[in-house]
Amino acid sequence: MPKPSSKSLIIIAFIAIYIIWGSTYLLNKISVTELPPLFLAAVRFSVASILIFGIAKVLKFSLKITKKQFLNSALVGFLFLVYGNGVFVWALKYVDSGFGALLAATQPLFVLLLMRLIDHKKMRPKSLIGVGLGILGMYLLVSQKELVTNEETLLGIFMIFTCVLSWSYGSVYVAKADVPKNYFVSTGYQMGIASIMLACGSLTLGEDWTSPLVWSPKVQLAMLALITFGSIAAFTAFNYLLKQVSTEKVATSAYINPIVAMILGWYVLDETLSTQSIIAAVVLLTGVYFITTRKKDIV
Repeated sequence: MPKPSSKSLIIIAFIAIYIIWGSTYLLNKISVTELPPLFLAAVRFSVASILIFGIAKVLKFSLKITKKQFLNSALVGFLFLVYGNGVFVWALKYVDSGFGALLAATQPLFVLLLMRLIDHKKMRPKSLIGVGLGILGMYLLVSQKELVTNEETLLGIFMIFTCVLSWSYGSVYVAKADVPKNYFVSTGYQMGIASIMLACGSLTLGEDWTSPLVWSPKVQLAMLALITFGSIAAFTAFNYLLKQVSTEKVATSAYINPIVAMILGWYVLDETLSTQSIIAAVVLLTGVYFITTRKKDIV
């Protein structure tokens, strides 16, 4: 990434993780209605990694990687893409895309707690208020009667929380990890390695593999958008930001993504949100705001 325009790149990268990632909940929901989740993710990330390496080659980026960088890329790829994304997509079979995005909005809370445990970072009074509001918001979100009586929905909610934990730990880890310096190439390795893990997992579970030619037009379009925008553009922006700004600041996408996801879910899929869900969203996102804001922004 060219340094002279680093501020502009940071702004563009934030727009990418805010808007594009907000739309991926809808795109994954559309795709998983027809395709098995691990197969879906394997196709998405394998094609994206091939395209990334092809573009990197044309732009003459170095594809060299050390053993340590490869192992770190494998671990981060598993945390972000195999578990954090693959299992999350599976869980979307049982919860609405907007609701899933709200659950994912707890990421800054998990990041804060992990940084306290791993880096022994002292929590500011503002952060403690945010944690309290975040926990209250989560309780309001998952304690709704219509959810408690549905075992499949409860399982989906639980698995999404484990995915958020995996993604949060990956965010904390990769900020200091030795990975390829070029963010585009680093993204390519993470996706390439993760796609192999996902394919192995898909075959082990006996998922049905089908040709893109037999997918419905809406799934073909959704997958195309997931590969080009959701994978290549947004994930590269995410990796770039983790090395340029604080991890907590990158996690602010968690309170923009749900708004984008809820609007798209309502508009495209006719998803509805209960009054309690809306109240929970306000409480939860207010908590995220308290966690992620500070007197001086680190950019």
